[in-house]
Amino acid sequence: MAKALEIIDRRSIPSTATESSWKAEDGWEIRRIDWAGRGGAKQARGSILFLPGRGDHYEKYLETLDYYAAAGWNVTSTDWRGQGLSGRYLDDPHVGHIDDFSTWIADIRYFYSKWEAEQPGPHVVIAHSMGGHLAMRTAAEGAIHPDALILSAPMLCIHTAGLPLSVNHAFARFMVWLGRGERPAWKVSEKPLSAMSLRAKILTHDPDRYADELAWWEKRPGVKLGPASWHWIERAIASIRSLEGAGKLENMKIPTLLMATTADQLVSTRRIIADEKRLPHSEILLFGKEAAHELLREVDEVRDKCLDAMNRFMDEHAPKK
Repeated sequence: MAKALEIIDRRSIPSTATESSWKAEDGWEIRRIDWAGRGGAKQARGSILFLPGRGDHYEKYLETLDYYAAAGWNVTSTDWRGQGLSGRYLDDPHVGHIDDFSTWIADIRYFYSKWEAEQPGPHVVIAHSMGGHLAMRTAAEGAIHPDALILSAPMLCIHTAGLPLSVNHAFARFMVWLGRGERPAWKVSEKPLSAMSLRAKILTHDPDRYADELAWWEKRPGVKLGPASWHWIERAIASIRSLEGAGKLENMKIPTLLMATTADQLVSTRRIIADEKRLPHSEILLFGKEAAHELLREVDEVRDKCLDAMNRFMDEHAPKK
């Protein structure tokens, strides 16, 4: 089983990491964090780009990022524009919003091209939840070509309360038409009709790792983000539906590992399983009730299994050059 090579304080930026920023093509300033592999940048095992989920900030994943740096990888993570400490779209800083998911796709394309040129191969993209959807879409559109793609609970579809996705899409469009596009789609927590007291159970069974996020909210209040806007919901569903056409995933040649749990309350695991079958070079690691949405922030038993699968997958599909 995978074990940390060193103990990290998950509530502090390690001295081995460097925080900085980069500018998107339109000038939007976005945060990033980088580690050189512990063996030295020139001797790196390869390079990993980690893309977090909706409402996330890279501080939540310091433990995993540092784990791979300690294993010799050069590691980079970046906020999404409008999240973390990379600005906001709306006057209310706690409402997650985007003009269109294509903006994030353009950001990935622009950043990845520079990152790939600067960092030694092999190149691996690891992405969680919304980041997983965006990484999948960007790869399917041929905008990035990593040696391996690893997706943790990817948002290939949202939970729809048993209704067809088209019905949810129509309702979101109606709310936008009513002028509520910039209003939050729910009140608190991570999904509609869910009390904040239930948020921890939705995300992870590990109370200490869950508390790490709350500690970062207190330490860096600007990273906190609340519910998504109705416009975000409508654009998210439109982006999800864009991958449904024949050939969209079937023609993607990048080796892809998907990790998911049937107990996920935020993304559709049924869709993850179905989409994995559409990919020509893929495999899936599936958990049950022992795991919640944030697989890389779960209890050690779950997290270690994820790391083992990831390590084996990278050794197979992204061997050191």
